[in-house]
Amino acid sequence: MIVVVTGANGFLGRHLLLDQLARGRLVRGVDLRLDRLADVGPRPGLDLRVADICDLEAMAPVLAGADVVFHLASAHLDVTLGEEAYYRINRDGAAGLARLARRQGVRRFVHCSSVGVYGEIRQPPADETTPCRPDLVYEKSKLAGEEAVTAAARETGLALAIMRPAWVYGPGCPRTEKLFRSLRKGTFFYVGDGRSLRHCLYVEDFNEACDRLATRPEAVGEVFVIGDRGAVTLRELMEAMAAAAGCRRPRLRLPRWLVFPLFAVVERLFLRLGRRPPVSTRTLKFFTNNTAFSIAKARQRLGFEPRFDLAEGMRRTWAALRPPSAGPGRG
Repeated sequence: MIVVVTGANGFLGRHLLLDQLARGRLVRGVDLRLDRLADVGPRPGLDLRVADICDLEAMAPVLAGADVVFHLASAHLDVTLGEEAYYRINRDGAAGLARLARRQGVRRFVHCSSVGVYGEIRQPPADETTPCRPDLVYEKSKLAGEEAVTAAARETGLALAIMRPAWVYGPGCPRTEKLFRSLRKGTFFYVGDGRSLRHCLYVEDFNEACDRLATRPEAVGEVFVIGDRGAVTLRELMEAMAAAAGCRRPRLRLPRWLVFPLFAVVERLFLRLGRRPPVSTRTLKFFTNNTAFSIAKARQRLGFEPRFDLAEGMRRTWAALRPPSAGPGRG
């Protein structure tokens, strides 16, 4: 089987690429740059290519002869991007790639969306039937991307499966690394009481879900929410990370009324200077929004069952991230 992984240079793309290689697949990894994969290749079965997913002429030879496309590439964390760029990449780029995949004879197109399409979840846990009310440009463009690839699949007969993963963490995840650093330094603080719900997913379980979406006939034409066994409070999440890293549990809490305007001012100031802000109003969603989901559909139709709970996932993540010289932390 020949598979294509777009966004191969990112955290998820790198892990999925290596997982598919381990399953005996021939893998073509594609991204705008490949610097984070310098230690991966060359190796048998791996073909790394530099291309823009919006450039269909460049992508045609990448997709030629492929059986499965895992479409992970997207405009995501860059708050300096304008709204037009988000829609050009996350909606138009995805739809164009789906149509190209059909013309190239691809048998399955797995589109990686996001649980961000739900926006604020008013009655958790959400599932695939919950109305989507996105309010940020990334979330809106990802929902528009789902709609666009669905329309492309309907028009062309492409076998499409859509995944909405919860927050995926693991070795190499920039957000996970940043949180571990702040915990180790004692600089982490909660915004609010730390009782908002976070649904997580260890990256190896993400890989397994991707493979089931690519190979199970029950996945075609469907949308699946993918997460681990259940949501935890933000406080429980951070305490699990602190336990894995061997450092003190965070206790400092700042009120929302103070942090919201502060983050907004910092964001505007950095954007005016043409620099990426260290915090943003989007950052606050991690602290304040409830993200809790039911994965019953994936369990029932795909036989998907998460292997890793939060404690084990964070233990494995810290073991991979921890530098050799790191001490045990401030127990």
